[in-house]
Amino acid sequence: MSRFTAPIAESIWDMKYRLKAADGTPIDQSVEDSWRRVARALSEHEPEREAEFYAALEDFKFLPAGRILAGAGTGRSVTLFNCFVMGTIPDSMSGIFENLREAALTMQQGGGIGYDFSTIRPKGADVKGVAADASGPLSFMDVWDAMCRTIMSAGSRRGAMMATMRCDHPDIEDFIAAKSDPARLRMFNMSVLVTDPFMEAVKAGTSWDLVFDGKVYHTVEARDLWNRIMQATYDYAEPGVIFIDRINQANNLNYCETISATNPCGEQPLPPYGACLLGSINLAKLVIDPFGARARLDAAALKDLVRVAVRMMDNVVDISRFPLEAQRQEAQAKRRIGLGVTGLADALLMLGLRYGSDKAVRQTEIWMHKIACAAYLASVDLAREKGPFPLFDAERFLASGNMQEMDESVREAIAQHGIRNALVTSIAPTGTISLYAGNVSSGIEPVFAYAYRRKVLQKDGSRSEEEVVDYAVQMWRDKFGDAPLPEHFVNAQTLAPADHVRMQAAAQKWVDSSISKTINVPEDIGFEAFKDVYMQAYETGCKGCTTYRPNDVTGSVLSVSEASEEAPEADQGADVIYMSEPLDRPSALEGATYKLRWPESEHAIYITINDLIVNGHRRPFEVFINSKNMEHFAWTVALTRMISAVFRRGGDVSFVVEELKAVFDPRGGAWIGGKYVPSILAAIGGVIERHMVETGFLAGEGLGLKSDPQSQVVNLGIQRGPACPRCGQYEMRMVEGCMTCGACGHSKCG
Repeated sequence: MSRFTAPIAESIWDMKYRLKAADGTPIDQSVEDSWRRVARALSEHEPEREAEFYAALEDFKFLPAGRILAGAGTGRSVTLFNCFVMGTIPDSMSGIFENLREAALTMQQGGGIGYDFSTIRPKGADVKGVAADASGPLSFMDVWDAMCRTIMSAGSRRGAMMATMRCDHPDIEDFIAAKSDPARLRMFNMSVLVTDPFMEAVKAGTSWDLVFDGKVYHTVEARDLWNRIMQATYDYAEPGVIFIDRINQANNLNYCETISATNPCGEQPLPPYGACLLGSINLAKLVIDPFGARARLDAAALKDLVRVAVRMMDNVVDISRFPLEAQRQEAQAKRRIGLGVTGLADALLMLGLRYGSDKAVRQTEIWMHKIACAAYLASVDLAREKGPFPLFDAERFLASGNMQEMDESVREAIAQHGIRNALVTSIAPTGTISLYAGNVSSGIEPVFAYAYRRKVLQKDGSRSEEEVVDYAVQMWRDKFGDAPLPEHFVNAQTLAPADHVRMQAAAQKWVDSSISKTINVPEDIGFEAFKDVYMQAYETGCKGCTTYRPNDVTGSVLSVSEASEEAPEADQGADVIYMSEPLDRPSALEGATYKLRWPESEHAIYITINDLIVNGHRRPFEVFINSKNMEHFAWTVALTRMISAVFRRGGDVSFVVEELKAVFDPRGGAWIGGKYVPSILAAIGGVIERHMVETGFLAGEGLGLKSDPQSQVVNLGIQRGPACPRCGQYEMRMVEGCMTCGACGHSKCG
């Protein structure tokens, strides 16, 4: 019998984690079947543990990451590891494209990837032997972006990538500004590797050298560069900031590895070919007497659940497939795992604690300390039984920055018996698995919205509407009926940024790796106050910082309506967009014709775009594409008719550009005007975009619609984020460092 407490949870399970045959016929008849399948797969080498593993999964207490839930026990050739950091990119053409090949193979199996592009020489540097100037790391990032899109178009699950660059690389300013064009590098999350000397230079107001291979290319003011980073993330939500020296200093393995990149969501700083294996303890399921006078977390149950979870995750290392042999060797040499939590905010609510308050910060630190100690001791027990990880060196391991803070009893156990897993804790994005577990709060994030309306597409094409309620709120309703929510019920919209940072810092103290978290800031926050958020994150011991401020480029996150001071609740209906009838064509139109040269084609392509004047604004009305090359005749005619038909409907037609630019030719693209263009269709999309910018229809390249006189949006009192590419609802929002749909759980990070 199904144990789902909310329709959305069952929908997530059916869509993402339920095992089905190739024709869509369900094999898992219930969620219990899914738990049984995963428990059986993870106990393959110790079948006597199957019942114990099933009990941990039962009732959503331990939530393995989605790759494990979806892939374990299916017999499919997929990896159970979520994400990878790839090998160090050599500063050579052959090395760069060998790394591109490895990235494609990894993404083909469903793994997200991270890369440090700091190793590629800057734009304009000499390329010895060919009398040419280097195109720089950003140009090669365009190639990676094209590869990721190609893998997606082949039917694989959506890819995710992280690109990092050191704060002293000569091209760092171009890297910082790259996301000002949201049409570029859309497959990447981007973060700057910020060093301690740079932060000291920022605070001291001194200069900063941009260096590659020992050569100083430029010298800038450290504060100016810091302000550029801050302005970009203030305006475009990227790049994020990674405090890379702190990560390496605190790393248990700093004696045998150096880290310069993270996985796409930032919670796993990893060495070359490192992989992240993730799972979460659902704290919301472990509260005794919720909302009662003696509300507390069940410490004994927590300790036992952590013990079992560590064993389950360690077993995944041995049963998982790996896209590359180097990844398998790296994983087995260090056996790092990332055990984290979800439902933290809900658990705090059940204890009567306000997220971000002094008591909540202290309670979070206590819980994370208990989890860390229990996880380390569980890994020690595994080492006694199966042996420590192969690269374990007791003296050097215990001297690492992280271990010096650990309890003496844990240190003594490690010194005596070793430890099975080099790193054990991490806090990963849990947006989708949290919905699957009954809409518990994600990771260590505050509750985003306590209740909202969700439209569900039915099999007959109709849409029904259901309420999605936060797990703790539903528990409150079940216990107290319509009684108002207490004052300590706060959400992401009402919290001060400093509260977010304090909670992240409290959790980070006892987390080996890092934390995927988004600090939501109000749209009207001042720039100086915004910068203070990052400085506070640095000063309080965080390993990185990601913020989200609603803006014109990335869109507004969902903002809930507050019916009372006590209980903000979201009334999430979908925006209603009324499209006009097709626009009439006058006898004469103004327009322009553009000549496009594709390197492999003998004949140029001519693109004519005619505009209509509506309410004093020019908007594209029709397109004609012509060429002497008959190879292109059929598809150019089809494209002409389809684009023109869309344009004549009016409304926001800027998506046409985005769709064309997203098309990738499997035979490869071409370099045009110093920029990699992945296909002829993408080149045509670029021409149309340029025309829209020049006529004022778009505010700038990739920056969206300037005015939209033909569409009428009925706003139901709630600002929306961008539409979800999977379900179409306007509920994309930044959660745990990833754009995530609150309706269906779709995540940019896969």
